[in-house]
Amino acid sequence: MKFNVEELSTLDSRAPGLEDMLCLSDLASLMTGLSNGQYWALKMFDAWGSKPSGLLTGNMYDLGNFDECLNINKEVSLGRTIQGKYCFLSVSPAQALGVQSSIIGRFNIATCLPASCSATQMNTFVGSLMKQLLNVTIPSSAMSISESSCQTSESEPWNGLTIFMIVILSVMGSLVALFTLWDYCLVKNQEQLPAIVKVFSARAHSRALFRIVEVNSNPNVIDCLHGIRCLSLIWVVYCHQYVMATVASNINLFHVISWEETPYASFILHGFFAVDSFFVLGGLLVALISLRLMDRTKADGPRFASGYSGKVDCENGWYWTLLFVNNYTNEKCVGHTWYLSVDMQLFILSPILLIALYKWGKKAAAGIFVLIVLLSGCLFATIMVNKYSLVLKHFSLDAQKDMYFATHTHATPWLTGFLFGYILHLNRGKKIQLSKVAVWSGWVLCLAMFFTSIFALLPYAKWTGQDLSTFAEASYYTLTRVGWSMALCWVIFACMNGYGGLANSFLSSPLWQPLSRLSFSVYMWHIFFQEINVRSMRVNAYFSNYTIMLNFWSTFGFAVLFAYVMHLLIEAPFGGLDYFLRPKPKTPALVKQKSQIDENVPQNLEEIKVTTSTHAEN
Repeated sequence: MKFNVEELSTLDSRAPGLEDMLCLSDLASLMTGLSNGQYWALKMFDAWGSKPSGLLTGNMYDLGNFDECLNINKEVSLGRTIQGKYCFLSVSPAQALGVQSSIIGRFNIATCLPASCSATQMNTFVGSLMKQLLNVTIPSSAMSISESSCQTSESEPWNGLTIFMIVILSVMGSLVALFTLWDYCLVKNQEQLPAIVKVFSARAHSRALFRIVEVNSNPNVIDCLHGIRCLSLIWVVYCHQYVMATVASNINLFHVISWEETPYASFILHGFFAVDSFFVLGGLLVALISLRLMDRTKADGPRFASGYSGKVDCENGWYWTLLFVNNYTNEKCVGHTWYLSVDMQLFILSPILLIALYKWGKKAAAGIFVLIVLLSGCLFATIMVNKYSLVLKHFSLDAQKDMYFATHTHATPWLTGFLFGYILHLNRGKKIQLSKVAVWSGWVLCLAMFFTSIFALLPYAKWTGQDLSTFAEASYYTLTRVGWSMALCWVIFACMNGYGGLANSFLSSPLWQPLSRLSFSVYMWHIFFQEINVRSMRVNAYFSNYTIMLNFWSTFGFAVLFAYVMHLLIEAPFGGLDYFLRPKPKTPALVKQKSQIDENVPQNLEEIKVTTSTHAEN
């Protein structure tokens, strides 16, 4: 085969430059090496993929041999070395054959060519290769390589933000290591631990993190919230595992169609109720803890080339995330932080509601109830006017943006929890007596609401089945958003008043407490591990519930371990800095009193932390 400079320059009007000459020279060396049977040249073509087996079952990737390509480093002449460059060749069979077909979309084939060649030059080479091998000319729209899909063994230089983060982590790591050694080697009595050591010592923070508090030992703590928070977190991470599995290189991606029609899939497709659970907890704790404080103080108030998902959004619109408004923008840097924006916006607005409750009591509570009804009506109208649907076969990004990400359509669970927190505040110290009939009725209605929310749309999940009317779907999403929240409030109420039974024993188990304290960090980091697993795959995966379960536990385990490290390096030290801002007692306290205060401080901090962001989803 012959390749000349004119061919490499046909795609633009500029004259051949040094880069074109280097690429042409390396391609000539490659073809010569293949003719002579040289090992490095054979490896370069051996690393190529081919047509993916199982196109009709959804296999859209042949990953070739990633490591074989990148490990190529051959000196072909004095001072001239050829390195491998791994790229994906995107192919549209329908466009290549000039036919109209929606059965098979674009598939991707791994290629390996000299690193000196750009994607444009590679396209010229591949086009010429196809013409000589098949004697056909394939349009560039049907077969092309994008530079964003290419990788070489050379790492990209660190940018300023990366260097800044490394410096911050290094400084924090050094401080934590230094003060941990101080704690171990120089402190004899942990009750006399200096404040600066308490803030940075990994030993002190680990002791607080893994401290198991006896159930019902503190009347200001709702023990079952630990279990609810952890189960909601696990549900969120598990749902995200399925989301990542659908974008992985699966050989049977079309199996998702039949999987979506199974009852088991309803737990994943309706995982957004886990988010509502976190909103309920957030509103509950904001109301309950803040009103308690107001009563005391009388205050007024192999596919890494394109980078991680959201990389471009982070570069262009990172400030929307820092301002906690990225749920209303298209640039969602670290996509799952939309929840934090909604939670923070509601938290910022909460003083208005708290002051109203504190001053006008039940009248303000009635006003909040009316607000819940109005917001529910707003969600209903949004669905009806736009004919939105979140059923998978009719899913649209506009529906997700307006129904799922928007604060005003997601505020009803938070306000329901907030109103419930006010009710608990009014009845603090009281144990409400209920008859067995009332208790059983409460649990039956609660479980019925849970199962209805998850399985009500199952008959309409079939791709060829009957469609749900817009009115019915609007009614479902409007009513279940409130109904799920009320059912969760019943669980909390029953557990607090001795009607929880096995549910309370499970949810209030002290074993949930360490994970509950790490829940924010786990939520923040789990997506990164899931994406690393997807993008680092060397071979195709198989979509199945069992495979995803295995991947989930590995992801969750690594996320918990990493969350623990980041808790010691970042979360706990910065969270403990308020120790220096607390007012000091005017008179020396008794040692016993000091000990009791020290024991209560971590729990109080945990309450405040949970209030400000109840960490979750999606």
